[in-house]
Amino acid sequence: MNDSHRPFIEIDHVTFGYDSRRTILNDISLRFARGKVTAVLGGSGCGKTTLLRLIGGVHAPGSGRVVFDGEMVNIRDKAQLQRLRRRLGMLFQFGALFTDLNVFDNVAFPLREMTDLPEPLIRDIVLMKLQAVGLRGASGLRISEVSGGMARRIALARAIALDPELIMYDEPFAGLDLVSMGVTARLIRTLTDVTGATTLLISHDIPQCMAISDWVVLLATGGRVVAQGTPAELMASADPEVRQFVRGEPDGPVKFHYPAASVEQDFGVGAAS
Repeated sequence: MNDSHRPFIEIDHVTFGYDSRRTILNDISLRFARGKVTAVLGGSGCGKTTLLRLIGGVHAPGSGRVVFDGEMVNIRDKAQLQRLRRRLGMLFQFGALFTDLNVFDNVAFPLREMTDLPEPLIRDIVLMKLQAVGLRGASGLRISEVSGGMARRIALARAIALDPELIMYDEPFAGLDLVSMGVTARLIRTLTDVTGATTLLISHDIPQCMAISDWVVLLATGGRVVAQGTPAELMASADPEVRQFVRGEPDGPVKFHYPAASVEQDFGVGAAS
């Protein structure tokens, strides 16, 4: 298959659980197109972040394959993991910045750890990345001196410091005000278009994801793929589970309560005294 048509990331019949009692992802198959923004949506606990961990080689699937640009990810091959991880950038939920380093040194960290570049060149790269997220003037600030929205943009500058081919975002809009959310969404879309990176976005925010994504995947509790398609296709879906999620409706196939024994069993209601 021609590289331009081959998916950059392929999830092939993957099943995974952290223990034998609960399956997080259940025989899912997905393809993430090269140079596109794919959003993975779903409720809490449906396996969105677990999916990122499998792609990054943090965990191995119980069954199935994770394929990174035509190469199956093998967590036992440390040399391979180092090489593949050099090609990806990760924006962690809430940023995960180093609070004892200033803004400049946070962005410089992967360059200093992963390359042998001279310090003057690192300085230029860091300032260029900060310029891309609108924060070159904040390079000398400490992390305690920046807002939540600024911290997210600093984390984004760090994620793109090594010019990754794959950028993974874990809840990039969580905790942001509407302005910061809009700025972050626009940055994600612009960076994808300018750099040609493949973007995988995990989020609960329907409007922002629908506005910037090329493809959307909806997961459900139990690790099922409920639907996938363009944003327009999901928004127009007549499937009750899809409609409930994209419209935020309280009543529908997706239940609020986690499966449990009956109230009578747990509280002894009706039991003989």
